Amino acid sequence: MFLPLGDEPNPRGVPIATYALIGINVAVYLLVTLPMGALRSDLDDPVLAEYVQALMSQLGGRVSLDQLLAQVTAYDLVTFSYGFRPVDPGLLTLVTSMFLHGGFMHLGGNMLYLWIFGNNIEDAMGHGRFFIFYMITGLGATMVHVLSDPNSTIPMIGASGAIAGILGAYFVLYPKAKIKTFVVLIIFIQIIYVPAVFILGFWFFRQIIGIGSDDIAWYAHIGGFLVGMFLVRR
Repeated sequence: MFLPLGDEPNPRGVPIATYALIGINVAVYLLVTLPMGALRSDLDDPVLAEYVQALMSQLGGRVSLDQLLAQVTAYDLVTFSYGFRPVDPGLLTLVTSMFLHGGFMHLGGNMLYLWIFGNNIEDAMGHGRFFIFYMITGLGATMVHVLSDPNSTIPMIGASGAIAGILGAYFVLYPKAKIKTFVVLIIFIQIIYVPAVFILGFWFFRQIIGIGSDDIAWYAHIGGFLVGMFLVRR
């Protein structure tokens, strides 16, 4: 396991856009995800029937209707309405999906990577260009996900695609930067500094071998990374 904890060198300026993006994602989690995740869905909500129908067809009868209804939260319906569903794409959900997360670990992992790698890319681009770059790579990642599974009814949520774009840009611009990394390899447990080209190359390889293993949007991660690389090479 390789867990990045920080990087060197760091720019001296304040990464306003990076902090703003982290703040927005955390605010959405605290104000929407947490409270609505604790509430059961309203059985009279018209979105519920559509959500249940989509999920039942995706699950192929592996769970009963009663089991599914007992587990549906109000936040599930939020993600269904504002996450991006390839089978029913919408312009609004292209953006809103990037600021919704499935839980604390999902949010925490994304924000850790944004905090570590975002400031350097923001310093290289400037605040405004960095924000636009973030949104473009997120949209690009979503499009790659759509191409990989255009008939999916399951909403894609999370900042992972946009952050993958930042990693791709970092891979190109700062390959020799030192990444402070928590390493666990069987009995070897240590914090060491590893070149960015190795850490990010390993991350990208992990996305490729992960394809098909679970419900993670691996293609979105791969697409975001490649879009980020391409844009900084322009």
